[in-house]
Amino acid sequence: MLDARFVRQDADTVRKALKNRGSDWDINEFLALEARRRELIAELESSQALRNASSKAIGGLLKEGRKEEAETLKGQVQAENDKIASVQEALAGVESVVSEMLMSVPNLPDASVPIGATAEQNVEVRRWKTPPAFDFEPKAHWELGPQLGLIDFERGVKLAKSRFVVLGRDGARLSRALVNFMLDTHASRGYTEWSVPIIANTETLTGTGNLPKFEEDLFSAGEGFYLIPTAEAQLTNLHRAEVLDADVLPLSYTAYTPCFRKEAGAAGRDTRGMIRVHQFDKVELVKFATPETSFAELEKMLSDAEHILQQLDLAYRVITLCTGDMGFASAKTYDIEVWLPSYADYKEVSSCSNCTDFQARRAAIKYRSPKEFSGSRLTHTLNGSGLAVGRTLVAVLENYQQSDGSIVVPEVLRPYLGGQEIIS
Repeated sequence: MLDARFVRQDADTVRKALKNRGSDWDINEFLALEARRRELIAELESSQALRNASSKAIGGLLKEGRKEEAETLKGQVQAENDKIASVQEALAGVESVVSEMLMSVPNLPDASVPIGATAEQNVEVRRWKTPPAFDFEPKAHWELGPQLGLIDFERGVKLAKSRFVVLGRDGARLSRALVNFMLDTHASRGYTEWSVPIIANTETLTGTGNLPKFEEDLFSAGEGFYLIPTAEAQLTNLHRAEVLDADVLPLSYTAYTPCFRKEAGAAGRDTRGMIRVHQFDKVELVKFATPETSFAELEKMLSDAEHILQQLDLAYRVITLCTGDMGFASAKTYDIEVWLPSYADYKEVSSCSNCTDFQARRAAIKYRSPKEFSGSRLTHTLNGSGLAVGRTLVAVLENYQQSDGSIVVPEVLRPYLGGQEIIS
C-alpha cells in the first residue's frame, strides 16, 4: 500500500510510475476523493466546534434565566448534531472508497527497473552454465515421469481434478530430498527455518497484498480462511503489528510449504506436465531489512537462490523484470529461469523481490533505532523462491536423463536418498 500523503504531494511521480507499470489505477479520482475527504473533515470540525460552543452557552443562559434564548440555541445544537451525523456518514463513505483504492494500487517500481510493457522487455542479467547437449532425443518430464513411476497425472485428476499431480516412489523421495537440501543449504547461509500453517486468515493475506485484489487466485477454506499461495504470506506476517529493534535487522527466514493457486489468470498456459499446477511445493525466503540495506539484501537473496541451482549443476539465467511485468507488491524483481530441454528454453523457477515498505505499511511492520531517530519507521520486506520444488524436480529429471531412460541423481542430493545414484 502506498502512503496517501505521498500520493497527494507527489502526484506527478506516482502518475508516471503507474503509467510505466501499465496500471489503470485512477489517480485523478483518488486526488478528488482526498480533496473531498479533507473538505468533509473541515466541515465536521467546524460543526463540532459550533455545537460545543452553543452547548456551553446554553448552561450560562439558563443560569441567567434567559430560557427563550437557551431554547433557540438548543434547536441550533440539534441542527448541528443532525448535520454532524450527515457529514460523518458522508466522510465514512469517502474514506471507505479511499481505503479501497489504496488497497488496489500497485507498488511503484524502483528507478533501476527497466521500463517496458511485457515480458519481452525484461532484461537478461547473466547466465550460468551451458545447457546440456544430448546425443539422443531427450524426453519431456511428462514422458519420463510416468515411464519411471515418478509422476502420475491420471491419479492426480482422479484424486482431485486437472492440474493436480501425484508423485510416487522415487519421485516422492526426490521431491523430499530437494526440500531438505534447500532448507539445509539456506539454514547454513543464515536463514532461520520456520514451519507455518498452510491456512491463512484474511488479515494475513491482506498484509502481503494477496487480498483483496487477487482473491480469484486463492482457494477458499471457508469462514474467511484461505489455503496459502506461498509461505511468503505467513513468514511476512509473523511480525505483523510489531516493532522490531534495528539491531536484529536484517532478519532472514525460510520455510517449506505446499502452495495452492487457482491460476485463474493463466488459462491455457503450460497445460502439460508440472510447470503450472494448482498445488505445488516451495521453499520460500523472506527478509526484513531497513530501507538503507534492502536492495543489498535483495542481491544476497538472489545469490542464495542461485546457489541452489549451482549446487545442482543446472543451467539457468537471471533476468530483471520490466515495469509492466512485475508483481503487484514488488518494487524490483529478479527472475531465475532454469533450462528445460522439453521447452528448449528457460522457465522461471524463482522470483526474488524487494517490496520496499509496501507490505509493511499494510501489515504495520516497523522498526526502531533510538540512536538514529525517534519513534518507529516501516521496515522493508523481501521475498523469493528458494526454490519452487516441483519445477526444480522437473529440471533435474530432464537435464539428468540418460539415453536408456534412467535419471542420474545430482551428487548433492545423494546423501538425502541413501546414496542412490541412478533412478531407473
